[in-house]
Amino acid sequence: MRKLVCSLVMVCVFVFAATYIASAATLDEAKAMAQNAAAYVKANGKDKAVAEFSNPNGQFRKGDLYITFVDFNGVVLAHGTSPGLAGKNLLESKDPVTGAFFVKEQIAVAKSQGGGWTSYNWTNPATKKMQLKKSWVQKVDGMDAYVVCGIFQ
Repeated sequence: MRKLVCSLVMVCVFVFAATYIASAATLDEAKAMAQNAAAYVKANGKDKAVAEFSNPNGQFRKGDLYITFVDFNGVVLAHGTSPGLAGKNLLESKDPVTGAFFVKEQIAVAKSQGGGWTSYNWTNPATKKMQLKKSWVQKVDGMDAYVVCGIFQ
């Protein structure tokens, strides 16, 4: 009986791990979501985009992927999992692990390259733990703003 219980527990752990791995977002999905979000802002305007990015059941929420919309002054216009950040200026925010000004880095990437990868530590909304996050930053054409989407590593 003990072997049966141990075997069932191991099967459950394996199934859970396989399900988690299968549902985890990829870097390509994060990049595509950011690019689609930037196109959505351009096509639909800031106000409609803010509402859609803030919608927990909207098209810009998929598993652990979500959009953050930020202007070039560092003010959060919308945050997919933390709506309380909207209106807050994060320009001087430092990565708690590296001390880097990660919002300034994102703005620099958006301005100079139009899009690119950045890495920083952020609290994972699912686990509530600080984790490294690799994110695609995408400038919104015609605006002094960008969107960002990434995955926790």
